[in-house]
Amino acid sequence: MAKRPAVKFVCTECGEDYSKWTGKCENCGAWSTLVEFKESLASKNPKSGQGSELKFKSIKEISKTGDGKSTRLKTNISDVDDVLGGGIVEASVNLIAGEPGIGKSTLIMQIAASIASSAGQVLYVSGEESAEQVAHRASRLGLASDNLGIVSSTSTDDIAETILKLKPKLVVIDSIQTMACSEVSSATGSVSQVTNSTHILTQAAKASGTALIIVGHVTKEGSLAGPKMLEHLVDVVLNLEGDRYGGFKILRAIKNRYGSTSEAGIFNMTEKGLQQVDNPSQSLLAERQVTDGSIVFAAMEGTRPILVEVQALVNKTNFGYPKRTASGFDLNRLNLLTAVLTRRTKLDLNDYDIYINVVGGIKLSEPAADLAVAMAIASAAKGISLKKDLAVAGELGLSGEVRRIPHIDKRVAEVKKLGFKGLLAPSSGSKSAFIQEATSLREVLNTWFSAK
Repeated sequence: MAKRPAVKFVCTECGEDYSKWTGKCENCGAWSTLVEFKESLASKNPKSGQGSELKFKSIKEISKTGDGKSTRLKTNISDVDDVLGGGIVEASVNLIAGEPGIGKSTLIMQIAASIASSAGQVLYVSGEESAEQVAHRASRLGLASDNLGIVSSTSTDDIAETILKLKPKLVVIDSIQTMACSEVSSATGSVSQVTNSTHILTQAAKASGTALIIVGHVTKEGSLAGPKMLEHLVDVVLNLEGDRYGGFKILRAIKNRYGSTSEAGIFNMTEKGLQQVDNPSQSLLAERQVTDGSIVFAAMEGTRPILVEVQALVNKTNFGYPKRTASGFDLNRLNLLTAVLTRRTKLDLNDYDIYINVVGGIKLSEPAADLAVAMAIASAAKGISLKKDLAVAGELGLSGEVRRIPHIDKRVAEVKKLGFKGLLAPSSGSKSAFIQEATSLREVLNTWFSAK
């Protein structure tokens, strides 16, 4: 009788496995995260004595056979190439995730068509749409190439066999949650199917020298759906974020074995797909009105400086508990800054609702946004505006001190380019007269605000 696959229970948060189901993962402490995992018989380790000795080469021997650099496929979309570290590495496995409707399939189709036109054969495998639907999308975007093949399939085994025989330059899997391999009996989209399908496709890609792009779903919290081990199996993890109904879309690298994770690509959705934004600062500030509660923040998206408008609205609360709401900014950080303003300045915000909005769908995560958010709240609370033609950047400590921030020269250059007269920022050792030094939050509020 054939052996049945071993059944384990795997935590979707940390990847720890157990022999039986429990309500709580003892490794990471998460509740109700253990799901059934049926291990493929082919993936089990062989018994002792059945293997063969591996032949290895020294690093020097391997280096002599090549130039030491991985061959990359250029997407001809400069922001995408920058995020990837110069292009898609041959035989690499790239995972891209994002909210539904954000533009993942559109961007992937643009990349596939570009590589098909310049590098060679590309295969687009769709498990969610028919081949006709995918072809219609490509036609709508004005993309066409004789080297771009489209197929609709959910069989991991068939796709792997096709990769090994055809050896295309690039294969797109849209999406991994729809794929299933025959050796696993669990439902499509389960931990077992996602893990084993990714493993089989990765082996086929490495063996044939084919680059692989896998589209992944996200949870309602915005994190990558499926087991955490999915991110460990691939070489590159990309995330496309932004407002699905408008605004800019930002492509970031969460993991990159072949390049930096500090780059970011900024795009705008048009009728012809996602288009690069050459001057995002100008677009974000085009409709800005100089009024109370409005502060221009010199932000950094990867290594690119960008000017973003931070808006604040402060109202007297109608209930016993004041409301704090933030769009594009961390709510916990907002509560901390509100406490610093109340404790270190003369502002009493305990009976006021505070609303924060970052214009353009941009999400601010760097600590350098602290000073801009705090000044926007103070400006809205007192009904006074910041002096004209002044941008802001700086991190705040719990004592109200303004701390140094990185990339000050790039921020200054962007602020100058947009016609501002100064950058209110902490001391950075720079002797530029363009920087207006900020030492503490109280000093900033007393010095740089003027009546309307």
